[in-house]
Amino acid sequence: MARKRKTDGRTPRRTFWFRTLIAIAACGAAVGGLAAYRTFSDDTTERPVTMEEASRLALSRLNLYQASPVAVTLTATEGGGVVVRVRAVVDYRTHRAVGSYQVTGAAGASRPPGATGPAAGQLDHGLIVWDNGGLGLAPAPKGDKSPPWQQAEHIPRSGWSARSYTTDPLDAGLQLLIGLGADRPDNPLLLAQSGARWLERDRIDGRSYDRFAGPRAQGATPSAGPDGGRSPLTYWVDGDGGLRRVTMRMSGLGTPTTVDFSGRDSRAKLPEAPWATG
Repeated sequence: MARKRKTDGRTPRRTFWFRTLIAIAACGAAVGGLAAYRTFSDDTTERPVTMEEASRLALSRLNLYQASPVAVTLTATEGGGVVVRVRAVVDYRTHRAVGSYQVTGAAGASRPPGATGPAAGQLDHGLIVWDNGGLGLAPAPKGDKSPPWQQAEHIPRSGWSARSYTTDPLDAGLQLLIGLGADRPDNPLLLAQSGARWLERDRIDGRSYDRFAGPRAQGATPSAGPDGGRSPLTYWVDGDGGLRRVTMRMSGLGTPTTVDFSGRDSRAKLPEAPWATG
């Protein structure tokens, strides 16, 4: 959305702390190549990333950018038993995203700001759009079974409840997600020097991924705190630098916000109506 209304003075526009954490863009040559990848694939102990691993981690942001529009699923636990799930497509070339959201939770629990529809404890759903500046929510057109990006084109800008981001887990996840893609390289060496760590190897849907802790926040002290000063962001990256999953831990919540990437959605065309100024 071009401009957002602030709601209840909840959270002014701020310098987003996670921009430092996700400053991992495309890379130079992968030192060690496939041999290094295989050599370290059987590790079982957490350790600093190799240069080959740092290069793949860095390359993951460019891969997202080039694959746009990318299908994603974001799951955020809001506390009090409320869970928000967003299924969307993200275009990293325009830094815009559109999709649908569903809210489930215990009766009497509070819902994310701006949500409409039934009370918590029942299924709440609608359309959502967001960009670097904020987000907008709108009721889903009744009886319309088309993809959310098509539904959103029929809702004018005035039909969206627009607002700036808050500190809620959903908003933090949306901000993180819209900023993950990058169109230019960064230095993998700086990524490695900032505290990125290899954690272990996992399998998701039958494929193998390296799980990495991202770079530490600026000023964070290694070995400090319950996580040893580790970044709250974790990345699952394959052998080609493809990003499959990202999780973000938030203070006071036991369940991290999770983003799953499903690859390019070649059918999707992001709508103009939610951002139109005319």
